[in-house]
Amino acid sequence: MKLISWNVNGFRACLQKGFGDFFLQQQADCFCIQETKMQEGQADFAPDGYFAYFNSALKKGYSGTAVFSKMQPCAVSRGIEGFPDEEGRVLTLEFPAFYLVNCYSPNAQPELARIGYRMEFEDAMRGYLSNLDSRKPVVYCGDLNVAHNEIDLKNPKPNMGSAGFSDEERGKFSELLAAGFTDSFRYLYPDRTGAYSWWSYRFNARKNNAGWRIDYFVVSDRLREKIRDAKIYAEVTGSDHCPVGLEIDL
Repeated sequence: MKLISWNVNGFRACLQKGFGDFFLQQQADCFCIQETKMQEGQADFAPDGYFAYFNSALKKGYSGTAVFSKMQPCAVSRGIEGFPDEEGRVLTLEFPAFYLVNCYSPNAQPELARIGYRMEFEDAMRGYLSNLDSRKPVVYCGDLNVAHNEIDLKNPKPNMGSAGFSDEERGKFSELLAAGFTDSFRYLYPDRTGAYSWWSYRFNARKNNAGWRIDYFVVSDRLREKIRDAKIYAEVTGSDHCPVGLEIDL
């Protein structure tokens, strides 16, 4: 099974920058996107052979997630059970053999202005994923807005404590892994450097590959032996993020 995740930083804008070509080329079984910045029905994109599901923010032009799936899910849910999701950040598809959870984690903001909300979100998400995992295996993907370790960003020292590389956010990601989950990319490539999925638009960051790896496929521990490959499509433009992928036997 082939799965792809991409923070498109505005789906309608990304459609004008080659999204459709990449989508059709890859023929993924499930294609998850984050930061759609739109309401359902506002984009002219309806690929043949796919079911489409959206979770849009109440605030127009903000946040939002979507999944295009070749397989019709048993059930679809939006948000985290028991936790408000007015920003359209979480979309879950249940299939016979696994759950697919697509997430756009909140940014902690400069000066960690939103770190309190981010911590509440992380605790709720970990509980939610663990609950799903007690029923069947989970594939959790998306822009998780954290570089877990120093190897996951080009310039760790000057970014210590900043949004996306704070002790609090990194600690929550460690807690998630300790709860029975595996970072698929680092499972296969524990020592690979220069592997990033987001670059600032400033300072020629992408040209210089001064990036961060903040987009993930995280899977239940019992699925990790089924991982066949974890990809970062760094050559694909159209957003400040690039797509990431997972090939897994499910």
